[in-house]
Amino acid sequence: MRIPGPEHHEDGGLSAVTAAGGLHEYQLRLHDMYGPVVRFQLPGADEAVSVADPVLLEATAHIDKRPEKLFSFLDPLCEVGNLQVLPADEHTPWRRLLLSVLAGRPAHERHFARFTELARDLADRWAERSDGESVELQQELTALSLRMICGFALGGAEVDTDADRAVDAFEEVLTEHLGRLYQVPRDDPRSAERTDKALAYLRATVDRVVAAHGVGGQNDRSDLIGALVEAGTSPARIRDTVMVTLLAAHHTTGVAVSWTLHLLGRHPGVADRVTAELDHVLGERAAPDYGDLRRLTYLDMVLKESMRLFPPGPYGARETTEDLALGPYDVPAGTTLFYPFWAVHLNPEYWPDPKRFDPERFTPEKVAERPRLAYVPFGFGPRGCEGAALATVEAQLVLAVLLKRLRFLPAPGHEVTPVERFVLWARDGIRMRVRPRHL
Repeated sequence: MRIPGPEHHEDGGLSAVTAAGGLHEYQLRLHDMYGPVVRFQLPGADEAVSVADPVLLEATAHIDKRPEKLFSFLDPLCEVGNLQVLPADEHTPWRRLLLSVLAGRPAHERHFARFTELARDLADRWAERSDGESVELQQELTALSLRMICGFALGGAEVDTDADRAVDAFEEVLTEHLGRLYQVPRDDPRSAERTDKALAYLRATVDRVVAAHGVGGQNDRSDLIGALVEAGTSPARIRDTVMVTLLAAHHTTGVAVSWTLHLLGRHPGVADRVTAELDHVLGERAAPDYGDLRRLTYLDMVLKESMRLFPPGPYGARETTEDLALGPYDVPAGTTLFYPFWAVHLNPEYWPDPKRFDPERFTPEKVAERPRLAYVPFGFGPRGCEGAALATVEAQLVLAVLLKRLRFLPAPGHEVTPVERFVLWARDGIRMRVRPRHL
């Protein structure tokens, strides 16, 4: 049976994506019109098959290959091969090493005090704002996340790193190379020059912190560089790994916290329940211990519901290595499979009234009723996000520190519009008024 989908366009589908307001919105429309499996033109990959049903996703969960063209925009960050498209025989040991650090409780606990200090510094700065003054969440929270992951990945090396400048540099590089992938014209003739300078700055920054770490000496496997050095990884591959880790980690965590605060500002009853839980678990303490996070069950439900509605990474992709059956459809080897995580999370068959913010969807009883892959904020299978556990710890901690002390309210007249920019970003920022909880 032929997979349904829209007509082909001479421009490779760019006009259809643009008219929908972005690829994430286009996917929602396609699956609403054609069902859970859709054939469509994907800019940068010719034709792809999009899958938005969690049961059908299970049939693809074993695939360990990504389409190289779709991830080519990350090539500039890697000097010895794009880490996002490593062949399976290289990817598996590399992934195992990353998981041994990023998913390990000892490493989380080792860095937790520093993470807490950084989160409290941000809360201090925001608490000093005049009553009702607004802050732009995305930029400041992304910079905070970058500071956290720098300390984690680089073994706590104290280096004079301007997090805001690094965030801007990552944005410059990604905007330029994503634009090339989607064939978006750049009007500024100096954009390529700025991108080269931004990339040079990022590489120099990573080199500086790697040198400060003392590669070749005693290394701690609870930090990323130490584990890479102990495994005999080449200096160039260490730099590539650090670059890609910094990129992925600082974007996803900062954006996830920003969207969560945005939703809490629009649902004061949910915000009140979160703060009541924080007061109960923490008492007079301003921040949780690592062990407290397991007791903040409602905060965890709120974070999960936020990432359902606004998944930090709105989509993923694989390439079939053999013929595959997806329900009634046959998919040949070499096909690009597209995973629209936003559409999966808004599938009304598994999420009634899918656009409604309802943390109660994540009670243990409700979770048990749904297929495993109905909720995939960090992807799935052998190419799922290695930093998912770390990102969750960071996000829970930052939310706990901020919400214990501050209340976040929508900024009057400010419209929040999601767009994709490697992550699900707010086009004009997320501005909110910040007020102390206890005056």
